[in-house]
Amino acid sequence: MAFQPVPVPFSDLTKLSNDLLIKDFPLPGTTLEVKTAASNGVLFTVKGTQDTKGAIAGNFEGKYADRVNGLTLTQGWSTANLLTTKVELDNHITKGLKIDALTSFQPETGARSAKLFAAYKQPAFHGRTNVDVFKGPTFEADAVVGHDGFLAGAQVGYDVQSGRITRYAAGAGYSAIDYTVGVQALNNLSIFQASYYHKVNAFVEAGGRATWAAKEPSSAVSLEVGGKYVLDPFTAVKAKINNSGIAGLSYTQVIRPGVTVGLGASIDTQRLTEAGQAHKLGLSVTFSG
Repeated sequence: MAFQPVPVPFSDLTKLSNDLLIKDFPLPGTTLEVKTAASNGVLFTVKGTQDTKGAIAGNFEGKYADRVNGLTLTQGWSTANLLTTKVELDNHITKGLKIDALTSFQPETGARSAKLFAAYKQPAFHGRTNVDVFKGPTFEADAVVGHDGFLAGAQVGYDVQSGRITRYAAGAGYSAIDYTVGVQALNNLSIFQASYYHKVNAFVEAGGRATWAAKEPSSAVSLEVGGKYVLDPFTAVKAKINNSGIAGLSYTQVIRPGVTVGLGASIDTQRLTEAGQAHKLGLSVTFSG
């Protein structure tokens, strides 16, 4: 029997096409991110975002990883005065098993949350589960099995207190060396999405997705297609457009090692002569070192 790789988790069945159509479009507003690493391995990340109305939101995060024991500790503090702590234990209890605990606390209101996550990965299988301790508690689980590039998975949510299923979804896909295709039925099988991603060559990528919301009054299918072209090892451009005539453009440039600038634009091609909210611009700057 041929070796079967570990399949992607259920949420990533259409990840490559989603990343192509969503990532690197810094819209709307302006984003500044600074990443640094201390000599003992602690990683610090500071990220701030200003929206089109001038409001600024930010987050400070520190992350320490003990790779020998598979332990990672992450702590964050946001401008909304939300304190978060995440503890990850990977391949410690048994190979392929990862356990996470995520907590948050809002000192001003006293609001708190706690979630427990577990993921188990083996050849041809990827399963995950999480429990929201204070909300319900609620339980969610998903699993994906794979064989020779074919993937099939499902997701379910359950409210322990009310004793009812709160959500369910299913999906399938196929992954080859240079392309992937996927179909998902989400939101209790009410939203259907099909997507594809194709790495044409080392410089060109293309993808698209079609979405149909069965319960919405308008049963029209929304369609979006896009592509990426790598100009050189430090520069890449992206373009996309949907059936509503909204076009997106992005330009990403590595100015120097550790400094990356991204520019984005959203253009309503049916309202080219209009100003104001018809078109949007965005900027992102990332420092890392």
